[in-house]
Amino acid sequence: MSTPPPIESLGRFPESKRRMGIGIMVPISDQSAFGGTPRFSDMREITQTADAIGLDAAWFADHFIVRNDAEQTLRGVWEGWTTVAGIAATTSRIQLGIFVTCVLFRNPGVTAKMAEMVDEISDGRFILGLGAGWHQPDFDMFGLPFDHRVSRFEEGLKIISSLIRTGHADFQGEYYEAHDAYNLPRGPRAAAGGPPILIGTKSPRMMGLTARYADVWNSDWHHDAEEIVPMLKALDDACEAAGRDPKTLVRTAGSNIAMPGYLGVRANPITGDPAEMAEKIATFRDLGLRHYVAGLDPCTPATLEHFARVVELLDKDEGL
Repeated sequence: MSTPPPIESLGRFPESKRRMGIGIMVPISDQSAFGGTPRFSDMREITQTADAIGLDAAWFADHFIVRNDAEQTLRGVWEGWTTVAGIAATTSRIQLGIFVTCVLFRNPGVTAKMAEMVDEISDGRFILGLGAGWHQPDFDMFGLPFDHRVSRFEEGLKIISSLIRTGHADFQGEYYEAHDAYNLPRGPRAAAGGPPILIGTKSPRMMGLTARYADVWNSDWHHDAEEIVPMLKALDDACEAAGRDPKTLVRTAGSNIAMPGYLGVRANPITGDPAEMAEKIATFRDLGLRHYVAGLDPCTPATLEHFARVVELLDKDEGL
């Protein structure tokens, strides 16, 4: 593994005591890694436990449904934005993020307004994750267009970014419009340009948009850190093409992790005892990533306590 690059300022992205902050995916759907349907009280307890053991962030998915026609399965999903708003009001330290919201699900101006309010509720602890969507049943169920997703995403991103960063947008596109639109009142980070924007993607065109508009990039889920290496090179190239210093774009990734009582919900997980898991996760840190999202399976307060031992070993390795 190569020597990690010098630590740069994270800009709008929250600092961590760790070289690579650690977050978790909070179960939000039926038949999830929780082991059933998590109620709001369960999601709150999981997040508060993550906060208590010193994790950096809790992340929430944004889907309407999970449908697999081949397997004849249908899983409901709690609405992500209202969930994270409720969680924000019941926590005080841990960062909270949407991982990631589909820009095509909502009018981009509404998304920007929602992000401003959640950042206000959380007192500046919100991270706005954005993507173009991929699960067609989400779109089909409510009659949302599934075509030209990246083009729609780009137009929506321009409006959202402008409203979040400057409080104003004026844009007329093929799919979305904002007519002398204002994002008022502003939340706690208005002077700094609002909450950080994270874009999750692997595609070249979306990487180009990430380089132009985002504070943070996420590579999705990986069992091995080496899978990310070519993506990091592609991201550097996208930054250079956009005239941006690659060191100013925060890089993040995640893995599924098999906890005791593994349910098989989160595929291709990292396995082993706490020391083996810590060693595997450290290889992501050694690439210079600044945040790591753990998809625990199962994810409950009890398995979080078990994962705390993995985090302790990672911290010990850093001398924390």
